Amino acid sequence: MSLHQRPHRPHLRNALSATLVALACLLTPCGALAAWAAFGLADTGRYVDTVAPLATDPAVRDAVADAVGDEVVRELDPKTAAGPALGPFVRDAVRSFTRTEAFRTAWEAGNRAVHEAVLRALRDDAAAPGPVTVDLAPVTARVRDRLAADHMPFAHRIPVEHTEVAVVPAGEVAGLRKGYQVLDTAAFWLPLAAVVLAVTGIAVAACRRRALTATGLGTALGGALLALAIAIGRRLTLADLPDRVHRPAAAAVYDALTATLRTASWLLLALGLTVALVSWLTGRSGPRREPPAPTATPTGGSRQPPATLPRL
Repeated sequence: MSLHQRPHRPHLRNALSATLVALACLLTPCGALAAWAAFGLADTGRYVDTVAPLATDPAVRDAVADAVGDEVVRELDPKTAAGPALGPFVRDAVRSFTRTEAFRTAWEAGNRAVHEAVLRALRDDAAAPGPVTVDLAPVTARVRDRLAADHMPFAHRIPVEHTEVAVVPAGEVAGLRKGYQVLDTAAFWLPLAAVVLAVTGIAVAACRRRALTATGLGTALGGALLALAIAIGRRLTLADLPDRVHRPAAAAVYDALTATLRTASWLLLALGLTVALVSWLTGRSGPRREPPAPTATPTGGSRQPPATLPRL
């Protein structure tokens, strides 16, 4: 019975190895995505450092100037009849403000406040249900001071009350909280599971060199798929924007936030190809076993068993 089962053992080992290696290669890009979301986007310091350079991006400055200028004009309309006439001057003043050091300070402070408010809502399960709000009064105060310094009429009438602005609707908080908890858990377990499955798959393989080569190629494929997913996500994100004028600003923000993830995808691609290439070259340049030479006979023919003399 064991003689019939022995030839099938390499096939079973190779099948198990292929399954484990495939799972490891599938979990690798998913683990990179979860780690990026949990340790990159969910860290306020890293997030602010990532978006801080966007304050000097022309597309982002123009988008902020249009949004803030429209809001200021909307606030002036019911308070003075000159609101519509002052619209172009207000927008020009806000656009000029976005090119100052004060705007960069306000940009970082506003992003930090929004990020901390969102994280607080996602991490606090006992928080009261409701939208995530942020007080943007300090930003409005800076704009008002800028307009007043430029001797803009009615600038001192711009209200700077502590108005709570909703950044996340109440209906989306519960779903985002569950998603954050899943990502936070997956960021630790997915990379660890990928490493364990890859090592186990290589260890149980009948030919470990081939399993290592397959693991490298699978990792490279996972990195390429992750880079493709980032590109598709960018295209879909920009396509869903209702305002085409602000798509360059949204593209700049998307590229800044996904820069680390793109780097991780290219690292996976390069690492996987390097491992596969080294493993393949090592197998080709390794020592080869020569087949045993046939035993020569004096007559040049095959050796015959000695004849048995008949017993007398």
